[in-house]
Order: sequence, then structure tokens, then C-alpha cells
Amino acid sequence: MSSTAVRADCAADPAGTLTFVLTAPAAPVAASTLLLRRRGAAGAAPGGTVRIPLSGSGPGRLRAVLPASARLAEGRWDAYVEEPGAEGTRTVEPGLRDLRALVDRTPDAGAPGVSARVPYPTADGRLALRCWVRAPHAEAGAVVGGPDGMTVEGVLYGVTAGEGAAVEARLPGEPARTHAVPLASPGGPAGAFAFTLPYAPPAAGRVAGAQLWQLWLIPAAGAEGVRISRILDDVWSRRTSFVYPSAPAAPGVLATPCYTADNDLCLRLEPAPAGR
Repeated sequence: MSSTAVRADCAADPAGTLTFVLTAPAAPVAASTLLLRRRGAAGAAPGGTVRIPLSGSGPGRLRAVLPASARLAEGRWDAYVEEPGAEGTRTVEPGLRDLRALVDRTPDAGAPGVSARVPYPTADGRLALRCWVRAPHAEAGAVVGGPDGMTVEGVLYGVTAGEGAAVEARLPGEPARTHAVPLASPGGPAGAFAFTLPYAPPAAGRVAGAQLWQLWLIPAAGAEGVRISRILDDVWSRRTSFVYPSAPAAPGVLATPCYTADNDLCLRLEPAPAGR
């Protein structure tokens, strides 16, 4: 830890409240605040910073609580400490993160939407929060990549699936290239859904390079689409931690279910390596 950095341990409760316990070689005073700033230009806009008072929780330790009800816009938020009379801020480094309570969260199915916050270490060793605010929201559950297509189960929040409900694969930048499959209601919890997306139809066009097809749930014929994502657990980026098998989608084309760095579910198409 550097002489100016502060280290923060984080713990979450099942409702999504986050508690930070801070320590430092030269501990900040109790009148300090934990500053959360939204990354990029949004940090200078209204609502782009949140200040949480720090109070003593033991010798050299300060505590801050971010309640689940606090409003944070979707995005990435960096953590700092502000001290009275000091110029600038102090960097916060990640300590222990006890996020077990966030695993497999199941919000009220009748809620208009969901929000999620996951503390994580940045690539350069700082503490940040990944925040999502989705209303409505389609939460992906089990994802199975088969030889001919991908089968997905999930739960829909904030809207009810009705007549004509479907899942649509969209290729960004090419609105004419979409493929829809019907949505099934497998029973189980309120809002549960399932679908199987075959690989062959999206791969019917030209695939000269990697393509990332976004998956949208259409609750009813003519309704606005809801992005299918996985955000209700303790994983801040699923892109490299959740890897699914590839399968041939067309001659010379491979298909792979995947997540983006923002935990949105996609279908990736790409030219097959020579010999496959």
C-alpha cells in the first residue's frame, strides 16, 4: 500500500447494501468522506458523485455504508477518500471483498426493475464499483451451448411476457440482420422464461470477421426489447470468467455463447480456424 492510499474491505448483505471498512498507514480523520465518482465525463455531471460519511469503527479504522436504496446510475464508479482541508483525494485500494450474499440474488418478481452493485479491483489496483440499473430486466440463468444452438433459462423483471413474446438476436450496425425465436414459459418462479437460439440462421449471411450478436427479449409483439444480461450475483465482468463451447454454425463459421465485459449475453460468430 502506498503512503497516500487507503485500503477498503467490502461486505455485502442480501439486499445489496455495501459496507466499507477503511484502513491506511496514516489513517484519515473521522470527518472524511468516501467519495464515489462515476468514471468518465459523467463524473462531472449532476449525480456523478456520491459522498458517504466515514465514522470510526476501531483504532485506525473508518466505516462507510452505501445503502441499497442509494441512487447510483449505471456505469463504473471509482472510490476515493476526501479529507477536510486536504487538496485532492486519496486513492482507495481493494482489500477483502465478502460478496457471498450477492450470489444468486432473487429480487421480488413484481419489482419494476433491478439494480446491482459489485465492488471490484481495477487493472491498476484501485477499488471501483460496477453498477447496473435495469427497468425492466431479463436476468440470464443457465446457459447451455449445444452442437446446434444455445438454450437459455432466465427470469424477467418489471414486465410480463405476453402474446408474441420472443427473443431476437441482433447484429449491431446491421438492422436488417436479425433472427427471432419464440419465448417459452417453463413454469417455476414468476417471470421465468426459456428459449433456444439455433446457430445456423444468424450464420447464413457473410461472416468475414468476429460478430457479436446481441440478445434481446421482446415481451410481446411490438414491444420494446429488454437486453438479456446476468447481473444478480458477485461477478463484475463475465467476459473471461464464463466460457462456453464453440460449435460449427455454417461451413467455415463457429458460434459461441458469450458475455460482454458488462455482463450482457451475446452470440459470437467468427470464421473457423483452418482445419475446423
